[in-house]
Amino acid sequence: MKKIIIYTDGGSRGNPGPAATGAVFCNEKGQIIKKYSNFLGETTNNEAEYKAVIFALEKFKALFGKKLAALTEIEVRSDSELLIRQLNGEYKTLEPNIQSLFLTIWNLKIDFKKVKFKLISREKNKEADRLVNEVLDSQDRTQKLI
Repeated sequence: MKKIIIYTDGGSRGNPGPAATGAVFCNEKGQIIKKYSNFLGETTNNEAEYKAVIFALEKFKALFGKKLAALTEIEVRSDSELLIRQLNGEYKTLEPNIQSLFLTIWNLKIDFKKVKFKLISREKNKEADRLVNEVLDSQDRTQKLI
């Protein structure tokens, strides 16, 4: 495994509100390998975006192990301008909760050969967004049943 592209998205309904993450793992050719999502509980949209990246990097290590992670280049693609610009050092990270999440990602990067962060359009991030909404929709249905 040389390079993996991971599309990530995080979203909340309300800000803060119920939130979820989605991650789509692709090979170098853009073919989908795996898809993951999870429910976060109550959080802000920006925190959900960060947690999506953390979830994806941790999921990769859990699936493929630290040895393979050390040999793999990861390209994280997201439609969150704030997330990508902060992770690339273009914007300052001032919010304490975001600073903590930023440091978590920074520390996770050490386990990989290289981690690159790329801003993409929402149009190119539809599958990760769909995963987030699928989780939130299922939570809405669960809440209505209770």
